[in-house]
Amino acid sequence: MTTVLLTVRSVVEEAEGVRGLLLADPTGAALAPWEPGAHLEVTLPSGAVRHYSLCGDPADRSTYRLGVLREPGGRGGSEEVHTSVGEGTVLGVRGPFNRFPLVPAERYLFVAGGIGITPLLPMVRSLPPGSWALLYGGRSLATMAYREELAPLPGVTFVPQDTAGLPDLDAVLGALPPSTAVYCCGPEGLLRAVEERWAGPLHKERFGAAPVERASGEGGFEVELRRTGRVLRVEAGRSLLDAVREVVPGVAYSCEEGWCGTCETKVLAGTPEHHDSVLGEDEKAAGTTMMICVGRSRDGRLVLDL
Repeated sequence: MTTVLLTVRSVVEEAEGVRGLLLADPTGAALAPWEPGAHLEVTLPSGAVRHYSLCGDPADRSTYRLGVLREPGGRGGSEEVHTSVGEGTVLGVRGPFNRFPLVPAERYLFVAGGIGITPLLPMVRSLPPGSWALLYGGRSLATMAYREELAPLPGVTFVPQDTAGLPDLDAVLGALPPSTAVYCCGPEGLLRAVEERWAGPLHKERFGAAPVERASGEGGFEVELRRTGRVLRVEAGRSLLDAVREVVPGVAYSCEEGWCGTCETKVLAGTPEHHDSVLGEDEKAAGTTMMICVGRSRDGRLVLDL
């Protein structure tokens, strides 16, 4: 998908530590359509690539709305958004992409932790009242973005940790019919807690690396870059991404931990060994695509569409 240049139309503080951006085409052209759960791949002025969920109105083709949590201990992307991105800043954007779609169900429960509210907000707004409930936890009410938008909606429960403690997941999940579609987005601890308590349909999105099995790096292999016409040796202990970047320095990547999906690459031949948390089990079994930042080869040779 081609990168387009969009301009930051406005910047607002959505909550303590959460900055909201409205992006628009500088010519006024309509933006690409999207559905709840979608995200953008954004190239910041520094060249860093980050992924942000769309949290506005899908019917509004004039702007994209993003909410970005400032994470002082992060990898620097959120800090750049909060300190160096303002009205008029031009950002490179790819997408929208959607690996977190809203599937049909009779009943939904949405569980948000902190900035995890961003992909869930368009979902609840798209559903009829009475068909869903939202459990929204945060450090305090002041840090919970979009609280004023959500407060008038029936079915929303706010759980600020400083006054109410942690959400009572046992009580909430235990009372649900097993056919309920549960959507969860937030920190890893919240995702694990929901996974441990819910055996029904569960849809989740992470904003960080999952505790997945990592590649040991034992044993090297060859990789053919079909479009480039090069064959490389990926030695033990070295990532496939690092090897590819020597020949294709512009290859897209971001997290280098297998959770963002930026480096997803088509596999033309060979059997990839997956170590990411992006692809589903069926996609991994098919072996037609892989995340080259953490993936390796199960046999001696891979052929990639690069």
